[in-house]
Formats: sequence, C-alpha cells, structure tokens
Amino acid sequence: MDCAAFLLLRVQEPAGARRTLGSLSVTAGTLWQEKPAFCVNVALTIQGLAALNVSPASLNSFPQDFAAGAFSRCAEVGDIGPCSAENWNYGLGQPGLHALVLLFAQSPDVRDAQTALLRQTLISGGAWSEVATLPGDVLPGSVAHFGYRDGFSQPTVDCGIENPFPDKQPVAPAGEFLLGYPSQFDQFSYPVPLPDELGRNGSFMVLRILEQDCAAFDALLNQSKERYGIDGELLAAKIMGRWRNGTPLSISPSSDSPVPPLATSDLNRYDYVPSDAVPDAFNDRRGLRCPIGAHMRRANPRGSTIAGDGGSRHRIVRRGIPYGSPYDPSNPNDGIKRGLLGLFIGVSIKDQFEFLMSEWMNGSTFAPGIYGTTDPILGNSAEGENTFVIPRDNSTPLVISHFPRLVTTRGSAYTFLPSITGLRFIANLPS
Repeated sequence: MDCAAFLLLRVQEPAGARRTLGSLSVTAGTLWQEKPAFCVNVALTIQGLAALNVSPASLNSFPQDFAAGAFSRCAEVGDIGPCSAENWNYGLGQPGLHALVLLFAQSPDVRDAQTALLRQTLISGGAWSEVATLPGDVLPGSVAHFGYRDGFSQPTVDCGIENPFPDKQPVAPAGEFLLGYPSQFDQFSYPVPLPDELGRNGSFMVLRILEQDCAAFDALLNQSKERYGIDGELLAAKIMGRWRNGTPLSISPSSDSPVPPLATSDLNRYDYVPSDAVPDAFNDRRGLRCPIGAHMRRANPRGSTIAGDGGSRHRIVRRGIPYGSPYDPSNPNDGIKRGLLGLFIGVSIKDQFEFLMSEWMNGSTFAPGIYGTTDPILGNSAEGENTFVIPRDNSTPLVISHFPRLVTTRGSAYTFLPSITGLRFIANLPS
C-alpha cells in the first residue's frame, strides 16, 4: 500500500466506543486473491482496554512491559535526551492514547475518503475523540528519506504468506508473532492474556515516530572524503550494510551493481559467515565487508558471532512508511519535519522490540569490535554524538566519530493488536 493514515484516538463514551469499534470492517489476516483498495487494523493501549471496560483481572494478565507503556520504558530502549518522552508529540509522552486505527490505502484519494468515513463512524457521534491523525506516503523510488530502499529483511513465518525477499535464516514459528502458539524458544509459548477469546491470535505492536535529520546525514556523506578519507556513497553503504539500492555489502562489497546482476529475489539470501544454510558465504567475521556495527547487521546479526548466539531468536515484523515531503538537498534548511512511521510487531515487546533496542541498537558488548559505539542510524548516545567503526584489512579500523544524532524519537506507543475474535469480545462487553 502506498499511503497510510494512523488515527490516534481516545475513548469519550465507552458504550458507543465499543459499538463503533465492533462495526469497523477490520481486514482479516487471510491471503488475498486480489489486493484490496485499503486495509484497516485496530490496536489498543492498556488504558484503551481499561476505558472499554475490559476487566481488571484481564488487564492484569497482560505483560508488565505492555502495561507500563512506551512513555515509562524510555530507559529500556534508549529514548533519552531529545528522544525522551517529555519531548514527544501528540501527548504520547504520558497516558492518554487509547486506540490506534491503522488505515493503509493504494492511493491518496482512497486514503482521504476512508479517513473521512472512519471519522464519521468513530468520532462524529462522540464515542471517540481524535488525538491526531498521522499521514504517511511511500516516496518516489520506494525509498526512505535517507535514500535507501527498505523492507528486505522480514522474517519468513511458518504457514504465513510467501516472503518476497526470502532469506536463509530459520523459518520463524507463528508463535514468534501470534499469541497462543509455540514460540521461537524450545518448548515455550508466551502466556496468552485472559480471556483466551481476547488474547489468542493477538500480537503486540510498537508505534514509533522517528524524525530523520536528512541535512545532517547529507552533510556527513558530503564531508566524508575530506574528514575520513572514504567516499560518501561507500560510507552510506557501510553505515546501513547495504548499498542504497538494496544490494548487500556481504555479496557485493565494492559496487551496487554486481556482475552478473543480483536478482531482486536474491537481495536477502546471504549471511555474514559460512553456515549450513549458506556454505558459500564470505567469512566476514571481522566485518571487512559489512561492519559489525552497521545498522542492518545490528538489527539482524544472522549467523554472526554474538553474545548468547541468538541471532535469529529476536526477529520482529517491521512495517514503515515515510511522513513529510521528500528532502531536497538544494534546500537543506526547509524546516519541514520528515521521518518514518514505524510499526514493530511481535509476541513480546520486551524480548523482541526492547531487546533489539537495548542490546543490539544501543548496546556495544554483544559483539566484538563495536565497544563504545551505537547503531549509526538509530543509536542514541548520551553525549548526542555517535561513533562508527569500519574494519580494514591490514590497517587500523577507520573511525567515523563525532557525527550527530540522525534520528530523533518524536513519539512511541505500546499497543495490543487483538484478533477479529478479540475485537468482537471487546465490542460485546457489558457497560
């Protein structure tokens, strides 16, 4: 879908809110025969579940990380300084958000028409109030604001839809993303919130509003040859772990146009070290091709040597869409806010989203050679300046130091995505 609108809502009249919620045509997770013009999904915060009259016993059965809310878990994910909750927009830095209605559409016209219908259904009668509506649009070339194509590294889920960019990692069990099934850990399933009708087949989802400083990123690349002795586009590839067109450094370390050309379906078929699944992978244990601290190697270490040897045990489903108009390098100080609306879905916020942010994005002890650094894209050092290390063969590592924060958190919310059965349960709750 090329367009989106995320409606941030608050319950005003509980009975009406339950009734209107039950009347929504929420998109089922079944295979499409034909791509629909739009999709609708609903997510609820713990305050939203309480406002809709979910019982205290049920609320107490949800995990503590979800119940605490994103605004009180900043320390766990590195949202400090300018990224801290007191600086978030739309009131997300405190309790108050109850529901997130996610609308995805194939065109702006469909998005705008369906947004108007959602407002008429949910808000005009006084059942809900609108905190904000966040629009998102795919940019020309299907790139994010920093110029990279995105969305390659999604887990392949057992019994799920076909992965358009298949990898060589273990197939993820459904219980890694849906409550009520065996998880990625042997003989373990995450507890299902009560009652079963509400919790089973649900997931947890984290909303992130991530503002991108395109001018700072552009300046870093433009000055890289003079300051660090590395070409700007090569630095961009080293920072991400891929060239901007999606070609991974692990396969093509010197060019974004390997010979022979890499098929689109092969852009995700690689590993950082040889393995049973990828025996012909280049042995990049030192990060000579893809730095160990590169964004996508931190986010998904695959077969790399890491603490706990769990490179495939913390997968997460990611969905993101840019907001704000495209960046124009000829007008770097245009004052326009732009960034990414990110959705991170899994069966445990603590073991998936928070683990990734605390241990791999902002941590520096889980893998060799990155001590004292953070993720070059999302990292949030206490000093507001980041350091990125590029290993080199037969030479000392190239250290890219004192570059500014490139992404600032402008809001976050921890939500529960009920199944359609779960939504019916909520809609039929008594007053």
